[in-house]
Amino acid sequence: MSVIDNERIKQVSFLLIIVLLAFVLFSELYTFFPGFLGAITMYILSRKYMFRLVEKRKWRKSLAAALLMFMSFIIILLPFGLLINMLTNKIGYAVTHSSELIAGLKTVNDRIQAATNIDILSQVRLERLREYLTSVLPGLLGATFNILTAIAILYFILYYMLVNGREMEAWLYEYIPLKDENVLRLGTEFHKLVIANAVGIPLIAVIQGIVSLIGYFIFQVPQPWFWFAVTCFTAMLPVVGAAAVYAPMGVYLLAINMTWQGIGVLIYGFAIVGTSDNLFRLILAKKIGDVHPLITVFGVLIGVNLFGFIGLIFGPLLISMFILLLDIYSNEFLTKKREVRVQR
Repeated sequence: MSVIDNERIKQVSFLLIIVLLAFVLFSELYTFFPGFLGAITMYILSRKYMFRLVEKRKWRKSLAAALLMFMSFIIILLPFGLLINMLTNKIGYAVTHSSELIAGLKTVNDRIQAATNIDILSQVRLERLREYLTSVLPGLLGATFNILTAIAILYFILYYMLVNGREMEAWLYEYIPLKDENVLRLGTEFHKLVIANAVGIPLIAVIQGIVSLIGYFIFQVPQPWFWFAVTCFTAMLPVVGAAAVYAPMGVYLLAINMTWQGIGVLIYGFAIVGTSDNLFRLILAKKIGDVHPLITVFGVLIGVNLFGFIGLIFGPLLISMFILLLDIYSNEFLTKKREVRVQR
């Protein structure tokens, strides 16, 4: 009859208590999770400069952290905030003038039907679109408050991470239950994942937005800066990307008798903007790493559902991190069976 080890019972009981407390804390602090992920991302991006200022240039930790936080706000968050503000104003207008928007779409649909004999938006589809806009657009406005809350939490956590960076990393290195080589690999690979997801995806989207903006000016698209902002956001979406903007825009210009502009937008979009996506993605893949398309697709679907808009970045990052942890777990704890070749 086997005897249960008391130490093993204590260990399992203690782990169960830790898991239970972790579950309770996570469920209560879930709304702050995007800010926490953002703080980790910003820390990875700025830790090198923090250590350089403190250890080589002998700056005070608080001053160095404040400078890096200010620079990150100016370089990253301020442009992002301006784009959000631009879209928010347009969304607010769409909320208050949804009937006019539906009427305008109906007019465009009638012109397309008269020119091509194709009824894109039937009356039933228009009614469904009206109901969708009425339910979704106010939610998009409310998401602005959530983003501001996440940013405030991000900087609150980031300050303490930067000030206590060396101590935090030493603690993690000491208590992560992995071999030394796997702990070092985890840090290195996680840094690459953050760069590839948090820098690569938005950077490619902005590049596509700039390339599209040039076309919008060339073909005299109304409100080109607004459509530049929309293109930057849609470019982060998998599969459709920036085509979600320039394809309907070209059809719309054709429908309102801006024939050469519409044809120009469609040709420029598919030939130049679409090509630029593949070209710059190839260049950046060599410089900062690339994200597999399947990770991007499923990451966006999961991330947007969990975190809203900022899930476009954090979703692929979480999936990439999950795959990395599986690989490290396999290396740490599993012994793979080698395939035995039968000699004949």
